[in-house]
Amino acid sequence: MTDTVNDAAVRPWMNEDLTPRERAIALVDAMTVEQKIAQLHGAMATIDLFAMAGEMPDFSQMTEEEMEALAAQLRIDRHVKGDEDLGIPRLRVTNGPVGVGMGDGTPSPPATALPMTIGVAASFDPEIASRYGDIIGKESAHLGQHVLEGPGLCLHRLPNGGRNFEYFSEDPYLTGVMGTQVIRAIQSHDVIAMAKHYVVNDQEIERMRANIEVDEHVLRELYLLPFEMACKDGEVASIMSAYNRVRGTYASENRYLLHTVLREDWGWDGYVQSDFWAAHSAAPSLSAGLDLEMPDSKWFNEANLKAALSDFTLEMATVDRALVRRFTQMFRFDQFGKPYAPTEIPAEAHGAVSRRIGADMAVLLKNDADVLPLQVEAGRVLIVGMDKFAAKACQGGGGSSRVDPLYTVDPVPGTRDVLAGLGSSSTVDLFVVERDLSNLEDAKAAAAAADTVLIMAGSIATEGADAPTPEMPFGQEAMVAALLGANPGAVVVLKNSSPVMLPWIDQAATVIEAWNQGAEDGHTVADLLWGVTSPSGKLPTTYAARLEDLMHHQDPVRYPGTDEGDGFPTMRYTEGLRVGYRWFQAEGIAPLFPFGFGLGYTSFDVTDVAVSSATVDGSPLTVTATVTNTGAREGAEVVQVYLGIPADGQPPKRLVGFAKARLAAGASATVEIVIDPAATHHPFSVWDDATGGWVTAPGTYTVHVGTSSADTPHRFEITVGPEA
Repeated sequence: MTDTVNDAAVRPWMNEDLTPRERAIALVDAMTVEQKIAQLHGAMATIDLFAMAGEMPDFSQMTEEEMEALAAQLRIDRHVKGDEDLGIPRLRVTNGPVGVGMGDGTPSPPATALPMTIGVAASFDPEIASRYGDIIGKESAHLGQHVLEGPGLCLHRLPNGGRNFEYFSEDPYLTGVMGTQVIRAIQSHDVIAMAKHYVVNDQEIERMRANIEVDEHVLRELYLLPFEMACKDGEVASIMSAYNRVRGTYASENRYLLHTVLREDWGWDGYVQSDFWAAHSAAPSLSAGLDLEMPDSKWFNEANLKAALSDFTLEMATVDRALVRRFTQMFRFDQFGKPYAPTEIPAEAHGAVSRRIGADMAVLLKNDADVLPLQVEAGRVLIVGMDKFAAKACQGGGGSSRVDPLYTVDPVPGTRDVLAGLGSSSTVDLFVVERDLSNLEDAKAAAAAADTVLIMAGSIATEGADAPTPEMPFGQEAMVAALLGANPGAVVVLKNSSPVMLPWIDQAATVIEAWNQGAEDGHTVADLLWGVTSPSGKLPTTYAARLEDLMHHQDPVRYPGTDEGDGFPTMRYTEGLRVGYRWFQAEGIAPLFPFGFGLGYTSFDVTDVAVSSATVDGSPLTVTATVTNTGAREGAEVVQVYLGIPADGQPPKRLVGFAKARLAAGASATVEIVIDPAATHHPFSVWDDATGGWVTAPGTYTVHVGTSSADTPHRFEITVGPEA
């Protein structure tokens, strides 16, 4: 019997001798108008909740029951209908910046709840990013999904941003490097990765209405840069357009962003999907470069598009273009002709990977008395803190990226497992502090009586809402201070999804930022505390000492925006390039903990630092350094290279390269960091509005080498010529 689904004679687009684009063109040529329109949008039935509200709900105000009810509908309907007559498969779409989330299925099966993406960046290790993306890609394939909506490439412009947990960092280069690795790993499993949210969806407040005003050079050098790297270096197949307006026009119908930048400037050939309900028009959006409306057909329906075609506000060539773009990527990843056959996820094996990469993300902030790693000896261990951080595995990440975990390891059983594995007879107890602090005195008494006290505190960010301030919720600052007063030797374990204020920091001798670890929380944190693994992470975002030091403090023009007469808030990025560590250095403000900072359980010397040349004329510059582990334990250090650009308006330093060296005690290694003027991240260049392109001004540049943005003792002046 002939396999008509894959028969190239019946269906020329199934001829594998053709290129993916040739196959896509052949398919579109065979489609009727109705078939074409049916492929331009998702197939979700409109949800009453959204119809009543007129906009996306505030996830932070929803109960867990409401969230689960909404999530169930989102999971089941995340798809574009297939077409049996044409052999077009049902396009199954899943969210997934922090693990396979709301996938298409009935119902969507659970998956591995990975650590938050901010932790991936904290590893400063592209290999960790690759392993992270590998798990996501594998599990998407296991579950029969075609598209993974991630990674998120917006920046941590604000420490209280609601989606910081699923974005990487405050630095565009670090974000681009790590995001590119995640993309490559996902797509290696024939799953389409989708970089999001394009662009400047850096805050959640009024995201469906807000307008962002940003200078072109700032847009190019900061906010677009990770997407450029994803398109050119990662060859990402898809991009998700953001909810917000950019310079007055919604991102999903912004021709400058969707056509001029993506297609003309970057030469990208993937397809653009709207965020859910982010489309606001039919013909204008398609003409601007939006290729797929999700999750339904509010705009890209037959009535609208046929009317637009009949009055020539829309051309059939534009419709065909949108379909060819998506089908090209589907053919590229061999998504036609395959049966839908989900397979079981190897939970134990993937959980082991999550546990390992989670350890490499942790950032040791203080270890003044060398309390960590803890000694393996008999005693009473007390875990104390509020329920979400001390009693349960801290999965974190509210909103559409929620993952139904295959399993979770809570702190108490996880700690007991690790101690048992080390041969310890210590007891492990839990004291849950109420949110209203009504039992704080009892908690203090328990902390005073224990031999080892682990104070677990933190924050869990959520899509749809920024935190009011970058502070731990529910009075945890007072809780931590009180518990440290009861037991000054307590270890503070932070489980944050974004940087927070730490007003009690001078009371604490030992502080480790573990982030929201996901399913393996209990094991990963205990591994770190008792030295089974060693923390080697570096902060991907600056921790400020005071609220007053933050870029947006008491400046509503920058955030949360002002109504300039349009009826919606406009945020003006008047800080320019001074974001994150660039802000602190440009303003001469000392942070509490700088970008790139992180301690370990050993010590390192960075010596013999050198640059390959005193001049750069277009050829790459190589920075070399010898890293020596001068301590008694294995560990890892990150050598970071920053560049000072001699141009008006530039901050003192920008990160242009880094390398992580993992060394046994007493061992040394030479690291090489290549800074190529022709690289996608334009390390020596600035955006020139006059020419509409990247330029490298001749002059004297400063190369800064060290182990954090604030600790770069090795400086070199180099001369850069006009050809660089």
